[in-house]
Amino acid sequence: MRIHYLQHVPFENPGTILVWAKNNSYPVTCTRLYENPVLPDAAEFDWLVVMGGPMNIYEDEKYPWLAVEKEFIRAAIDSNKVVIGLCLGGQLIADVIGGRVVPNKWKEIGWFPVTFTEAALSLSLFSHLPKNPVVFEWHGDTFTNLPEEAVLLASNEACKNQAFAYGKRVFGFQFHLENTQEIITALIENCRDEMLPSQYVQGAEEILAGTVYREQDNNWMTLFLSKLAACYDEGLI
Repeated sequence: MRIHYLQHVPFENPGTILVWAKNNSYPVTCTRLYENPVLPDAAEFDWLVVMGGPMNIYEDEKYPWLAVEKEFIRAAIDSNKVVIGLCLGGQLIADVIGGRVVPNKWKEIGWFPVTFTEAALSLSLFSHLPKNPVVFEWHGDTFTNLPEEAVLLASNEACKNQAFAYGKRVFGFQFHLENTQEIITALIENCRDEMLPSQYVQGAEEILAGTVYREQDNNWMTLFLSKLAACYDEGLI
């Protein structure tokens, strides 16, 4: 099983997903769009992971590769690849399947609980999760107006649409279960200007102290990926 990921900035890589792939001897390749937006042929990968980033999905003029990336994601979905989007990645998926991406009422940065829907918890892929896990958030936009085929998986008070499934192989997450401590530290260093005090923005000290939450999140992501891989291998998805 070959995994390819799209990275938008140097300081946001797939984190725990890379550890899981290495531990399972899955080959991993990468397109760093900020360096060289040359994308692989669809025949060269089985899973696509789309990372986060500080840009917005509608900033095509500032980031010309966004338009090409959206076409690539759409083609991957149409080719029945497993596609996982994280934060910006989830928003890009939402956009290409016909949803909208708009500024959220609140910027959400730090450790906050989300509530998984009954539809999510009834799926084996998410049955290991508690109903109200604390997850890591760093976003100002949100996806909305998802097509009828998309199933809402999680919500919270700050942001209604926190995760969705589109069919059996496509998943968009607004939050991060994959971030390592190094990535979180780098986010604070590189995006500190976004951390303006508000109801749903925590300070750097509080964020960096969330080690227990991060370890839980990483474990949950690993279990999700392992279940997804088992379903994929067995032809169940």
